[in-house]
Amino acid sequence: MPTGRGAAYRWVVLAVGAAAQGVNAAAFLGLPVLTPQLRDHFRLELPAVGLLVGAVSLGTLLALVPWGAAADRFGERPVMVTGLLGSAACLGGAALATRPLVAGSALLGVGLFGASVNAASGRAVMTWFAHERRGLAMGVRQTATPLGAALAAATLPGLAARGGVPSAFVSLAAVTAVVALAAALWVREPPGAVRTPRRAGAGVTLVLRSPRLWRLSAGSALLVVPQFTASSLLVELLHEHRGLSLGAAAAVLGVAQVLGGAGRLGAGVWSDAVRQRLGPLRLLAVLVAAGFAVSALLDLAAPALVVAALVPTAALALCWNGLAYTAAGEMAPDGRGGTALALQNTANFTAAALTPAVVGWIATSVSWPVALVVASGSAVAARLVLHGLGEGLPERAAPPPKVDVTGR
Repeated sequence: MPTGRGAAYRWVVLAVGAAAQGVNAAAFLGLPVLTPQLRDHFRLELPAVGLLVGAVSLGTLLALVPWGAAADRFGERPVMVTGLLGSAACLGGAALATRPLVAGSALLGVGLFGASVNAASGRAVMTWFAHERRGLAMGVRQTATPLGAALAAATLPGLAARGGVPSAFVSLAAVTAVVALAAALWVREPPGAVRTPRRAGAGVTLVLRSPRLWRLSAGSALLVVPQFTASSLLVELLHEHRGLSLGAAAAVLGVAQVLGGAGRLGAGVWSDAVRQRLGPLRLLAVLVAAGFAVSALLDLAAPALVVAALVPTAALALCWNGLAYTAAGEMAPDGRGGTALALQNTANFTAAALTPAVVGWIATSVSWPVALVVASGSAVAARLVLHGLGEGLPERAAPPPKVDVTGR
């Protein structure tokens, strides 16, 4: 691992990677706050607006693994710069669009290009930070996701109200372009970093044939179910089902998100202290399962008791991502970290896309307690999938060549 000046420089790489992750999150998690204004701007019904903002997530889901393989082959800097500039250009295209189909195509492009950040920025952190500091570093990077979404939620509606929806897209495009410039100037790989050989497809195949990475990805996807049950349905549960005012329900979610963001940092420090990722991850799965089960049992109790149970439960459900993400990078074969991180992220995005609709249907068609039990059961299933899964790197059939990237 880097020493001396390199040891300080790694924090620069982390800062740029976190900024890239935050600005990407502002697009795929922050744009939904513009739903009412998008509906008026394009004269759409609510379901059509949902398809419009969902185009970013669809593009991200489709492109994660190809971008991960590209990061392994070409390095983080060209992938991040290309992806961020492409995303900025597509946001500019969305600002110019007057037809919903054109805007949707542009937002699909935002996702296709923005997916580069998920694998490349994570790979940069993996290559610059030693095992004993990697949990904290990944916790910082992962915390950038809710922060980026929160900043977008706080600023984009006001921008759209003053200058119209195009001004919100232009502002996002400008910030994205600035972060692309920062990546071009300041992101480097450490000397001796390992990349995949020219047969990049072989690297992807090696990752896709790893049963350990598939188990970790499956466990992560199962943990996304309680996470998105909390993040996407908590306000609905407290407002429509338990009678809290909309402002109070939103405030409860805000508190849970702040605690969850702090928990991502805490979980990273914890994993560094115990020198493992999966042990803390398994314990968090148990705690999340217990919290949702207790919340289901308290369904008819006083709202204050329900809130007291749901806030820590939601915070725990929001704080585990960095552990699983770091574990995926550490399980990856040499030079395939980007592909491994992309595989794990693809599983998460798939579960995130399905959870609000499926759990929401259960809540409205069956009952809210059953929906909470489903979230609890998914965490239990995650714990079972992760049982016995070991830490560290898998055996490799043949080590790939090392590429000297000094002076890139």
